[in-house]
Amino acid sequence: MSFYTKSEGILTRYLRLINIFALSKIITDNNMALYLTDIVSVSGKSGLHKMVGKRSNGLIVESLDGAKKRFATSLTQKVSFLSDISMYTYESDEKLEDILKSLHAQAEGGLELISKKSSAADVQTFFRKILENFDEDQVYNSDILKLVSWYKILKDKVDFENLTSSEED
Repeated sequence: MSFYTKSEGILTRYLRLINIFALSKIITDNNMALYLTDIVSVSGKSGLHKMVGKRSNGLIVESLDGAKKRFATSLTQKVSFLSDISMYTYESDEKLEDILKSLHAQAEGGLELISKKSSAADVQTFFRKILENFDEDQVYNSDILKLVSWYKILKDKVDFENLTSSEED
């Protein structure tokens, strides 16, 4: 009888350790740093998504909205990593990382974000405060509105001081 009690005690301790490990993994996963190299925009899907896995014919992504819905992309869907996106300026291209940092600094400083209802002139004026030398002929108002919608999604999910992971990671 005492053997059964010892065995039960060891099993209980073992299960408790497994539960602690699983809980710490969940907490760690939820607090992991999110970088632009992990975030994608999927054609035909609204919002932004975090890459959680790879398949032979696409990616497995999870929405960054509250629903956390996962789905697999297909070969016909265009997937753009935010780290690969840039916007046209008169001199060269400006990386999205730098634009988001500038937008965050301006928004923290009190700049009011635009909405879909903003006039074309307001959108241009707003973006001129973020990126002074952007090319108006190649950067459309819809691009600027999408940038602001992405910022609203990312503002509570990423560290704007460290948007890309170091090469050592």
